[in-house]
Amino acid sequence: MAMAETKYIWMDGNFIEWDQAKIHICSHVIHYGTGVFEGLRCYDTPKGSVIFRLNDHTERLFNSAKIYRMEIPYTRDEINQVVIELIRKNGLKSAYIRPIAYRGYGELGVNPFPCPVCVAIATLQWGKYLGDEALETGVDVLVSSWNRMAPNTFPAMAKCCANYMNSQLIKMEAITYGFTEGIALDNTGYVSEGSGENLFAIKNGIIYTPPLHASILPGITRDTIMKIAREMKFKVIEEKLTREFLYISDEVFFTGSAAEVTPIRSIDKITIGAGKAGPITKMLQTRFFDIVEGRTEDKYNWLTHID
Repeated sequence: MAMAETKYIWMDGNFIEWDQAKIHICSHVIHYGTGVFEGLRCYDTPKGSVIFRLNDHTERLFNSAKIYRMEIPYTRDEINQVVIELIRKNGLKSAYIRPIAYRGYGELGVNPFPCPVCVAIATLQWGKYLGDEALETGVDVLVSSWNRMAPNTFPAMAKCCANYMNSQLIKMEAITYGFTEGIALDNTGYVSEGSGENLFAIKNGIIYTPPLHASILPGITRDTIMKIAREMKFKVIEEKLTREFLYISDEVFFTGSAAEVTPIRSIDKITIGAGKAGPITKMLQTRFFDIVEGRTEDKYNWLTHID
């Protein structure tokens, strides 16, 4: 999906024009992938624009940086305030927000410590990640031949730039073979997640999702759906899932800040359920959008109001 430019990007304490947001070609992040980032959304609601789970996304950014021994030179509150101000300065009602902390220009070589930790935040006008019709009709996916990283190789709990080279392999394979997205297995052959989404499966009214030790990112939308589902009296189980369990599930769907709640209609050309968004997926999807679009009570204090 092409990026629709906005006027300003924030970089290391300054609001600069979009076209001036540049880094040196010898920045460490370019050569070694030393960056951690977030993706979150701002929604337009009847009560004004709101950012969904801003504090939680900023906390995960700092956690990712901590794992990679990166000291972010700003506080969590300062990052939150920049996000809010950037949306205001760009005059956006809704937006996709991309904060990133990365090792900048210093020295080349694997050792990252001589390179400064830089921070930038961009706001994009970005539609539905997996397609405008995906939320209703669902998407066709394949189980990728590429696995997620094994424990003690790359930390899956960190949302790190380097990890997404693995995601790119999964995504490119899916697109090459005519699918919208891919599902990766972990190093033991159990279901992990999509290239950029967490995964849920529903069987006989019970909702299943892979656990954190299946090499998944601890998704904030994943956590949201688990809380919503339990509030709606559904049983939610975190456990290892086999790929064939997905085939015989009644419903399967992706979650993520970009993907939101996207149903999966087929896996490896095997139709899932009725081949469209199932009834429980629709209930969860409706509840999710009622919250983020301001049509129901924000009982968990997930929404940060811009105004």
